[in-house]
Amino acid sequence: MSNLFARKPFELLMEEMKGENRLRRVLGPVQLTSLGVGAVIGAGIFVATGAAAHNVAGPSLMISYAVAGITCIFAALCYAEFASMAPVAGSAYTYAYTTLGELFAWIIGWDLVLEYAVGSATVANGWSGYFQSVIAKIGIVLPPALAGPPLVYDTATGGLIATSGVINLPAVIIVGIVTMILVKGIQESASFNATMVFIKVAAVIFVILVGSFYISPENWTPFAPYGMSGLGFFGYTIAGQTDAGGAPVGMLAGAAIIFFAYIGFDSVSTHAEEARNPKKDVPIGIIASLLICTVLYIAVVAVLTGMVPYHEISINAGVSDAFKHAGLPWAEVIIASAGVAGITSVLLVMMLSGPRVFLAMARDGMVPQSFFSAVHPKFKTPWKSTILIGIFVSILTGFLPIDALLHLTNIGTLLAFVIVCAAVLIMRKTHPHVERPFKSPLFPFVPIMGMLCCLMLMFSLPVANWWRLFAWLGIGFVIYFAYSRRHSVLAQLRAKQGK
Repeated sequence: MSNLFARKPFELLMEEMKGENRLRRVLGPVQLTSLGVGAVIGAGIFVATGAAAHNVAGPSLMISYAVAGITCIFAALCYAEFASMAPVAGSAYTYAYTTLGELFAWIIGWDLVLEYAVGSATVANGWSGYFQSVIAKIGIVLPPALAGPPLVYDTATGGLIATSGVINLPAVIIVGIVTMILVKGIQESASFNATMVFIKVAAVIFVILVGSFYISPENWTPFAPYGMSGLGFFGYTIAGQTDAGGAPVGMLAGAAIIFFAYIGFDSVSTHAEEARNPKKDVPIGIIASLLICTVLYIAVVAVLTGMVPYHEISINAGVSDAFKHAGLPWAEVIIASAGVAGITSVLLVMMLSGPRVFLAMARDGMVPQSFFSAVHPKFKTPWKSTILIGIFVSILTGFLPIDALLHLTNIGTLLAFVIVCAAVLIMRKTHPHVERPFKSPLFPFVPIMGMLCCLMLMFSLPVANWWRLFAWLGIGFVIYFAYSRRHSVLAQLRAKQGK
C-alpha cells in the first residue's frame, strides 16, 4: 500500500528539468496572460449570464461571480507558487505527485484529461451552434444531417433523444483546424489565440461601455430576489430557496453554477515548460488573467441586469436581447463576432493543455512513453498526443451527446483545485527551504480557504455530477492498476533497488 502513495522526489523533478527533450521556451507574460484569458472568456459571457440571472440569482449574480472569482484566486495563488517552484509541464498532476503520492497524481492527471477533453468537445459543440447561427443571418443553412450529432441529451428526462443529424460537421472541422495549429508550434498557437482574445475582449468592453448608458438602477431592485444563499449538499438544499425542481437558488447557488465560466485559468500552469522566464511569468499569467476575467464578468452582469429587469432577461441570448430592447439591434453583429472568436480561443487553449498533462504522465511512465512523450524534432510540440486528443474530441463532439458530461468539467476542476491547495500546505512543511520565487500570501489562510470554498461549491453541485465523476475515476483506477502502477518510473526504481 505504501507504494501507492510513493512521492516523486522533488530533487528528481528538478533534475528532469535539465533534460534535452523539453518543450520550446518562447512564451512571455503577455502571451501567458492571453492564454489564460483565452481559456476563460467564451461565448458563455453573453449566454450563460442571462440564464443564471433569470433563473438563479437575479442582480446578485454580480456577487456570485465575485465569490467564484475569489475562490479561484485562492487556488490561483497556490498554482502560482507551485508553478514558480517547478516550471514543468503537468500542472496539478506534477504538484500532486511530489506531495500526495502516485495514486493521487494518477487521479488528478486522469481528472485533468477529462476536464480538457470533455471541455474541448463541449466548446466545439457550442462553436458549431454559434457559427451556424451567424451564417444563418446571411442565408446559409446546413442540412440537418450535417448540423448536429445523431443523439442529444434531454436535461428534463435525463434520457437520450434521436435526431435527424448524422454528424456535427462544423464542430469536427474546427477541431481539425485547431489540432493542425497546435501541432505546428506553441508560438503560432499563442499568436492565433492572442488575435482571438483581442477581438472578444474588445467586444466585451464595447458591451460594457455602450450598455452602461442604458442602465436603469431600479432594475437592480430587488438585488437578491432568490436570497443570498442557496447551499446544497449532495443534491439536498441545506440553506436558501429552491426552484420548482427542488434545486437550490440564490447568490451562492449562482456561484456554483457559473463556476464553469472560470475554468481554464489553471491551464496557464500547464505551459510552464514553454515560458521564457517561468518563475516570474507564469504567476503573472495566472493571476493577471483571472483578475481581468473577474472584472469583465462582473461588469457585464452589472450592465445586463441594469439594462433589463432580471425576470425579463432572455435565457438563451441575454446580452444581445438586452441591446435589442435598448434599440441597438446592430450590436448583435459585434456580439456574434466576439462569440465565435471567444469560443475558438477557449477551444484552442483547452486542446493545447491536455497533451501537456499526458506528456508529464508519460515521462513518469504512467502512460506509454514512446507515444505520449514524443516531442516533434522541428516544432517541439507533443505532436502525437495532440493528434490523438484531436481525434478523440472530434468523435465526442461529432457523434455523441456530450451535454450529459458537461458538468463533469466543473466538478473535476474543483477537485484539482482542492488537491493543489492541499499540496501547497504539504510542500511548505516537507520542503521549507526550496526556492519559491512566488509565495502564496497569508499562509496558511489562502490554501485552507481555497480548499473549503472549492469543497463548498463541489457539494452544491447536483448529485448526478458526483456519480459521473466516480464512474470516470473508476475507469481510471482500472487503467492504473492494470498498467501504470507497474510501469511508472518510481515502480521501476523500486524494482531495481529490490534486486
